[in-house]
Amino acid sequence: MSRQARKKSESGIYHVMLRGINKQRIFYNEQDYKMFIKSLIAAKDAGSFSLYAYCLMDNHIHLLIKEEGEALATVIKRIACRFVYWYNLKYERVGHLFQDRFRSEPVDTDEYFVSVLRYIHQNPVKAGLVASCKEYTYSSYQWYFVNSKLINKDFALSLMSEEQFKEFHTKLEKKSIMDLEETKKRISDEKAQELFKKITKCENATEFATLEKKQRRKFGAQLKELGLSNRQIVNNTGLSYSWIEGIKLKK
Repeated sequence: MSRQARKKSESGIYHVMLRGINKQRIFYNEQDYKMFIKSLIAAKDAGSFSLYAYCLMDNHIHLLIKEEGEALATVIKRIACRFVYWYNLKYERVGHLFQDRFRSEPVDTDEYFVSVLRYIHQNPVKAGLVASCKEYTYSSYQWYFVNSKLINKDFALSLMSEEQFKEFHTKLEKKSIMDLEETKKRISDEKAQELFKKITKCENATEFATLEKKQRRKFGAQLKELGLSNRQIVNNTGLSYSWIEGIKLKK
């Protein structure tokens, strides 16, 4: 089946999502996050585009970006290639890191622009990682209140003041944005722990470690099928990220 052509944005603005191949984790530590941000900066210096927002999650990335002089695909390729080259050297790996085709949707109205902006910044909040947008280090929210060469904040702040921007981000975005499967299936850490105990009959990772290896892996796969994130499975079971990422979910 042939791929459908991307919907063209009349404004040139797109909401872009990059996801790890096979939904695998992309960022393991602070250095990884910082290197991707450096790749954004380098791509912006080398090319021509406006970046209104970004959010780096453990296994996917959101960008709110405007084409200016070169195609969106060229911009995303420049960003991704620089990061993947560095990443593969660091982790002694080869091949793709991101799914072959990034997802995108046009953002053609001011109303939808601010909704997508808020949705991107609220990703860590919805995932239960932080209580508010300002607490998350690896998003563009913080750059809206300081000088930044990376983020083009003038357009958003022409639609609302800084105080309105802060207030706007405290209210949950309810519009249907380009949802990710991970976001739809997100389970709270409390529920994840409850499911871990129910499935394994263990109270914690120490007790879980006393089970036979085959049984531990069986439970790990079951927890992933139930929708627990890789981080939640690691925290509850002590199983390695690399093994959990290799689990293929049933379709």
